[in-house]
Amino acid sequence: MTIRLSQVAVLVEEQASAFEVGAITEMLGPPHYDVTICAPAAGVEMRGGLLAPAAGGLDTLSGAGTVVIPDRPLTTVSAEPVTSALRAAHARGARMIAFGGGVFTLAAAGVLDGRRATTHRELAHTLQERFPGVRVEADPLFVDDGDVLTAAGSAAALDLGLHVIRTDHGAEVCCAVAKRLAFPVHRDGFQSQSVDRALPAIRDESVTPLLTWAQSRLHEPVGVAELAAAAGISVATLHRRFAAQVGVTPLAWLTRGRLLIACRLLERGETRIEVVARRSGLGTASHLRVVMRRELGLTPTEYQRRYAAVTTGR
Repeated sequence: MTIRLSQVAVLVEEQASAFEVGAITEMLGPPHYDVTICAPAAGVEMRGGLLAPAAGGLDTLSGAGTVVIPDRPLTTVSAEPVTSALRAAHARGARMIAFGGGVFTLAAAGVLDGRRATTHRELAHTLQERFPGVRVEADPLFVDDGDVLTAAGSAAALDLGLHVIRTDHGAEVCCAVAKRLAFPVHRDGFQSQSVDRALPAIRDESVTPLLTWAQSRLHEPVGVAELAAAAGISVATLHRRFAAQVGVTPLAWLTRGRLLIACRLLERGETRIEVVARRSGLGTASHLRVVMRRELGLTPTEYQRRYAAVTTGR
């Protein structure tokens, strides 16, 4: 069976977070994803007395390429049919995503054994005690361990959702969704955001792992030579693969990614141009001005005047 990551099933258990259910269905919606809310039984009640708008039961998981489990109280014990369905989905190759208390559901299914995972900091010790086989990391907002991704819950669900979109569809689509939600692409939060996903040791002909690696390092002085070295290929080979798979040069891709970060910082209200230049990886204020003028026809100040008030609500 072909796994399509765009087929998303959101599993809602009793007293699940209505916020996270709404957030993930808003983020992972058309045209890039097809989301179905499912529940282990009819009439499942979310927090606030809201009934889950479930369109299917646990059988929905059998056709999903991505399974999402929102936060739920630790007093909620996942029934055996739920954990069995999750184990089967994971064994079939589905990508598993969980937030906050929903991470305990994945752990109960055995999906997290030997895997890196996070949850809300206040729950991290309990997660480690109950499931000693899980490699619990208490600090990150979210952890990407390949086909299993976990987040601290609540607003961190948005951080992880944007990370998933960026991984699946690139920085430009990710930034467009973030702008629509008025939520920053990179957020300084209650827990430090740390993805720390190294480039896979096994090299292949796809540049996707390299792009994922580079996107979290755009603020660093990573250039074309560093990209080639990280991929274990020559600069000439790197250019050929970018031309075939991305459609732009490696330098153009790096510049575009850094420009998008700079735009998000300006939209969030950062007025110190030298800070925007440094945090976006564009280096100096003068270089930032040159790039923005060339690519957008606007100076940083002009861009902020035009877009910041709309995005930040000022």
